[in-house]
Amino acid sequence: MPVHTVTAFQDNYIWLIQSAQNQRVMIVDPGDAAPVLAALKNLKLIPAAILITHHHHDHTGGIDALSKAFKLPVYGPADEAISGVTHPLADGDTFQVAEDFATLQVMDTSGHTPGHISYLIDHSLYCGDTLFAGGCGRLLGGSAEQLFKALNKIADLPENTLIYCAHEYTLANLQFALAVEPDNQELQQRYADTQTMRADNQPSVPSRLTLEKATNPFLRCEVPAVKQAAEQQAGQELASPLAVFKVLRQWKDNFKGV
Repeated sequence: MPVHTVTAFQDNYIWLIQSAQNQRVMIVDPGDAAPVLAALKNLKLIPAAILITHHHHDHTGGIDALSKAFKLPVYGPADEAISGVTHPLADGDTFQVAEDFATLQVMDTSGHTPGHISYLIDHSLYCGDTLFAGGCGRLLGGSAEQLFKALNKIADLPENTLIYCAHEYTLANLQFALAVEPDNQELQQRYADTQTMRADNQPSVPSRLTLEKATNPFLRCEVPAVKQAAEQQAGQELASPLAVFKVLRQWKDNFKGV
C-alpha cells in the first residue's frame, strides 16, 4: 500500500496509508488538520478513517475538524480519554476500516503514555511515540517497565518490518546512540547516511526493524557494549536488561547533543 508523508509542526509526521485499490486513505495521528487537508487536495486522496496511537495533542489536534468534515470513524486506544474516538481498541484487536484496506492488528505499546497503542498492517508498524528511529519515547505517564516490554514486543516482529514513528528525531537520537556505542560501525554509517538525507530535506522515517536492532541502544540492552556504557554512566553494576534500559532512558533525558 502506498504511504504518504505529511509534515506538521516542527518535526511531526502524519501518515496517510492509501488503499492498494483506490485513492482512499487512513490518516494516522493527525495533530493538525490543515496540512492533512492540503495533502488530500493535492494528491486527490479520499479520507476513510483516522487512527490514533495516544492522547497527546500533537497527535490528536486535527481529529475534530477532519472527522466532522468527512464524517470519519476514529480508532484509538481504549485506555486513554481522547475526544472524538468512536472505536476504542485494545491489545490483540484486529479490524478492517473497509474491504479495500488490509486488516490492522492492534498492539499494546504503553510506556510513553499509559494506554499507547500501535497499528501493524502489511509489514509496517505505526508506533506513534513508542519506538523512534534510533531512539524511543520519553516516559510521560507510563512506566519504564511498560515501555521496555513494548520495545521488546516490537523487536520480536519480523526484521523486515518498517517502523513508521511520528517524529523526525533521528539525528539527535543517533548522536546519543554514538555516545553509548561509539565503536558500532553500522551506527556510524547510519549517522552519516542520515546526515545526508536530512541535508537534502528527506525524511529519515520509516526505518527498518533490522536496522533499529543493529543501531538503536534501547533495543540493545543485552549487548555487552551497551550494558558497559550504562554501568559506567550509573556508576554501578546493572543486574538486568531492564536496569540497563532505565539508565539509558534517564541518560537520554539529560543528554546534550553536539
